[in-house]
Order: sequence, then C-alpha cells, then structure tokens
Amino acid sequence: MKTSKPLGRQRSNFRKYKALYFITIPGILYFIIFKYLPLMGSVMAFQDYNIFKGFTGSPWVGLDQFRRMFTYTEFLRILENTVLIGLYDILIAFPVPIILALLLNELRKVLFKRILQTIVYLPHFLSWVIIGGIMIGILSPTTGIVNQMLNAIGIKSIYFLGEDSYIRSILVGTGIWKDSGWGTIIYLAALASVNPELYEAARMDGANRWRQTLSITIPAILPTITIMFLLHIGNFLDFGFERVFVFVNSLNEHKGDILDTYIYRVGLIDQQYSYTTAIGLFKSLVGLMLIMIGNTLSKKTSGEGLY
Repeated sequence: MKTSKPLGRQRSNFRKYKALYFITIPGILYFIIFKYLPLMGSVMAFQDYNIFKGFTGSPWVGLDQFRRMFTYTEFLRILENTVLIGLYDILIAFPVPIILALLLNELRKVLFKRILQTIVYLPHFLSWVIIGGIMIGILSPTTGIVNQMLNAIGIKSIYFLGEDSYIRSILVGTGIWKDSGWGTIIYLAALASVNPELYEAARMDGANRWRQTLSITIPAILPTITIMFLLHIGNFLDFGFERVFVFVNSLNEHKGDILDTYIYRVGLIDQQYSYTTAIGLFKSLVGLMLIMIGNTLSKKTSGEGLY
C-alpha cells in the first residue's frame, strides 16, 4: 500500500502531462543519436585504430596515445596557445556583453535602443568565413583601412596577419565583435526582471545611476552572470575550429595554432585517428573538471550553480 500511492501519482502525472512528455521525444532522440552514441568512438583513444579493421579488429594500446601526446613538443606548444587564447577570451571577451547590456539598459529612447540592439546583433548571423574575409580586408597592409589610418599619422603599414604577435588579439577581438551583441540578450532579459520599485526607492534615498547600478542592477543579474560563466569555462579549451582556421597561416601559426586546428591537420589530413581522439578526450575531460570545480566554488561562495 505504501508504494501504490506514489506509483498511482506518477501515472496520474504522466496522463496529465503526456503532451509535454511527447514533445520532449525529438530532443531526447537528438542527444542520444548525435551526442551519446558518438561517445562510443572514444575507444579509439585506447587503440592503434585501423580504418579497415574497425573497433573490434584494431589492437589495444592502453594509454600510449596519451603518453605520446604529452611527450610531443609541438603538442605542448599548441596546448599553451589554446590555454592562453582561452584565458584572454574569458578575461576580455566575457565581460563585454555584460557591460554592453548595462549600457543598453540605461538608454531611455526606445527607438534608438532597438536600432542599436539590432546593429550589435547582426555580426552574430555572419559565418566565420565572411567575418574572416572582412577582417582580412580591414587589416590588409596595402588597402586596409587600419593601415591607411596608421599611414596618415606617419606609421608604416603593418602586416597584422603575417606576424604571430598579433594573431591572439585578432582572434579575441573578432570574437567580441561577432558575439558580444548576441550575448547581451540573456543579460537584458535578466535586467528586465529587476523590480522598478527598487530603483524608485534608491532615487528617493539620493542614489545616482552609478550607485543604483552597483547596489541593485549588478546584484540582480549576478546569478545569471555566474551561470553563464560556468557554461563558458566548460568550453575553455574548445575555442572553435572555424574561428581560428580562417585567420591562421604559416606566418602566424606558431602562436595561433590551437588544439582544434591541430586535430584537423593531424587527425583528418595525416589520418592519425587514435592520437587525435585522445586529444579530443583530453579536452572534454578538462572541460568537465573545470565545470565541476567552478560549480563547487560557486555554490560555496554565492549559492548559485548549474546543479
């Protein structure tokens, strides 16, 4: 009798919300087919995989691919590039949508605010191939507008994509231009939920706009910032293949080559499937560990977390 009531309640809930359960089926199938089943291919990281022998016929080599990975000087250089570019992206690019959302929230002319929002959203809908073409044109040493401005003040033209000292700034900067406007959507939604009576009470107490932002606005969106930050660090080593591939060339790859482009070059072109699968597995484990550590620290300090 003790187990029949919860079971009956579950059946009743299922009948009541069966439409909701039904519409979740495509999403569940998507994750099973495209996210979980491909995980079976991770066994290649522990094999000397042969495409003709398959998973069952290829010999097992244990952790040899991981040992090989950490003994390669080239891999360690590319890992350093990936970590540094990911770190710059968190320190510089992550705060930009927050600042942009706070500035947009302060605008009182609704029409101007909507036009400005649309303008900053637009680059998100361009592919990295188009973004790369635009930036290569802007940074061209002969016809680019940046070098023309430098020439106008007496500075010689700079071949930005021909020197490896500029490639990390270009990668982070183009990411900010492309996605910062789109990233403001979630923060603007969080700002819209702030109770206007709090601002009214603050104004009656003599608080100016800056004080209201520090005391009301930022604390109100802090849980959203925490969640977005945790999601961001989960992709710390997953900077994006297309984003880098369109800018990297033989002149700047020493500081611009990252794990994603390395996996493409060594794994697909050189056909070293097991080795690059080990690198991909390493990336995923690092991302999982960062999310777990970040989530634990966040729950202890602010009470907010992903789970």
